[in-house]
Amino acid sequence: MDIRQMKYFVAVAEELHFGRAAERLDMAQPPLSRQIKQIETDIGVLLFNRGRNAITLTQAGETLYKRVISILAQRDEAILEARRIGQGAEGRLRIGFVGSSTYGLLPNIVKSYRAHYPDVSLGLFPMNNARLQRSLVRREIDVAFARPALKDTEFHTRFLAEEALVAAVPDMFQPGPSDRFTPASASGQNIILYPEVPRPSYADFVISNLEEKGFSDLKRVFTMDLQTALSLVAIGEGICIVPASVATAQRNGIRFLTIDPGLDNTSLSVSHRLDEQGVHVKNFLTIAQSVARKTL
Repeated sequence: MDIRQMKYFVAVAEELHFGRAAERLDMAQPPLSRQIKQIETDIGVLLFNRGRNAITLTQAGETLYKRVISILAQRDEAILEARRIGQGAEGRLRIGFVGSSTYGLLPNIVKSYRAHYPDVSLGLFPMNNARLQRSLVRREIDVAFARPALKDTEFHTRFLAEEALVAAVPDMFQPGPSDRFTPASASGQNIILYPEVPRPSYADFVISNLEEKGFSDLKRVFTMDLQTALSLVAIGEGICIVPASVATAQRNGIRFLTIDPGLDNTSLSVSHRLDEQGVHVKNFLTIAQSVARKTL
């Protein structure tokens, strides 16, 4: 039985009258009767008891009716699900991100996307830039929030925001009368950098900036990620240079100072593969850019 024949059978099984079933199907009765007869011939069983004034389902017909109804319902559900996924209303989206992005735009972007597409399953994966690049290439994630921007000829990158860098220092740190992080106040201090590997990375961006602005007398301490770096700052192990958005979240044992002279701004970007045609990524990027514009 094909789908068309299933619908013929269901109409007759529910109406128990060839004339009414034919009217329901918007067709003549004789072709419908022939189709039902053909179905019975193909299956090899009688599906209807045909009386002078009425017809009824045989036991085989009743069993087939239950199964056919289930098949048609599953078919309709499958079509609806595929259509909703194709429109971006359902499905999944995998988002990779650097830790510092969780203090800025990313939470608002995710919140807005969830509000627009509540039935899409979101996967959120914290990574450093090297893993973001590798995961995009391997199609393990769909979009990547990076700092600094990922550089790959196979990626399309959009810059979302620029922000200043500030110094996260232990709350007992004494910067001097200016209450700013200066080369003089930084002299001899540990500078906590992340990630340690692979390189180049955000750590190299910070190092080159500090050296250009005269922050030369610093002892380098490397760790793997922002959260670990902040934990080390909180216990007095050193100072960390972070995006200004990180300062919006209060943390025990840490305060944030303006850097003088100021360092270059850092930018947050979002990247996806050039060959990515999925509507989920398109919808997400539209919302990400909208949220970024409103925030700025």
